[in-house]
Amino acid sequence: MIHYHGGPITPDLAALKAWRGRHAFISFAHPEQLGLASEACQSFALDNGAFTAWKAAGRNKIDWADYYEFVARWKNHPGFDFAIIPDVIDGGEAENEALLDEWPHGDFYGVPVWHMNESDERFIRLCNEYPRVAIGSCGEYDVKRPNLAVARMKDLIRHVTDAYGQPIAKIHGLRMLNPQIFTKLPLASADSTNVARNIGIDKAWSGAYAPASKETRAALLVERIESHNSQGSLVYCEQRDRISLQMALEV
Repeated sequence: MIHYHGGPITPDLAALKAWRGRHAFISFAHPEQLGLASEACQSFALDNGAFTAWKAAGRNKIDWADYYEFVARWKNHPGFDFAIIPDVIDGGEAENEALLDEWPHGDFYGVPVWHMNESDERFIRLCNEYPRVAIGSCGEYDVKRPNLAVARMKDLIRHVTDAYGQPIAKIHGLRMLNPQIFTKLPLASADSTNVARNIGIDKAWSGAYAPASKETRAALLVERIESHNSQGSLVYCEQRDRISLQMALEV
């Protein structure tokens, strides 16, 4: 699984600690470190910034034409992986489908977003039409409630797996770089801003051996996150869950 660490990570020295030889997720809402990421990382992906705009104002306020130009500027860079196609947080399926039709860069470069409050049928169709599909959490299935989010995704992903329990499309988890989530699912990739947000919270780093510098904190967090991997198939996930349940019952 590819672990994409979202920016901006400040200062730049901390960003280098987190990104050098790894993978970055750069938002259109905060693109200032894209040059740095493109030089330091193995690869990078671009986010459309819809969540940032929605969180700040309660609705999207983005000129998608500017985003299309932004993607056009970077899509041929050797380190570029993919860009998230524009979506509307808490928007209807029709509105999001219209944005898929408007996308000018093709299926190879663009990844559609399926939100957990949308229909199962839409997710299944997207997985059959696109090589990669991103899952966005919302409402009762927000990533802040990992058990509910995982249960919802397991129930859904089983409809798009092959005979070996492997998804027919690469699945990306938006804001899902929490081991309580991605270790329980057959995700190809996931992102989060965990490192960017937590290296500056001094009260979270206490004790005699707590690292004082943001650079060291970034290196530590990245190492901890990337010490975990996703599951190779849904079949293995279910087998592991049955074993865990059996062990719990025997205690």
